[in-house]
Amino acid sequence: MIRPLWVWGPVIAQMAAIFYASSLPDISALPGGISDKVGHFVGYALLGGLMLRAMAGARVSGATPRVALWAFLLSALYGLTDEGHQLLVPGRSAAFDDLVADACGAAVAVAFCWIVTRAVHHRRVRRGEV
Repeated sequence: MIRPLWVWGPVIAQMAAIFYASSLPDISALPGGISDKVGHFVGYALLGGLMLRAMAGARVSGATPRVALWAFLLSALYGLTDEGHQLLVPGRSAAFDDLVADACGAAVAVAFCWIVTRAVHHRRVRRGEV
């Protein structure tokens, strides 16, 4: 029971953090003067990387191209549902450019994490560790 929580818990926590932030009626300024789009990018980059980790079963060898694609798609889909959620929050609205920032953040993080896991996996294979 602990393993699934260890694998999927961070994904659920990040989704909950995004949902919470989207539930706030007025986010006029992010800490440190970070722009709204950077906030979206970073939030979904974190979600994308965590989603890849979870879908790979927290195993380097599990990060296949197919798993990476699904991690990106599910993260971007969550961005779409999040924009829909914001339609129901007073003072908030859905924005296509926010969805683009969400998808770009997820894509960059998934691609980066996949490249790193492939390099680690190939190094382990060459050393005979796998």
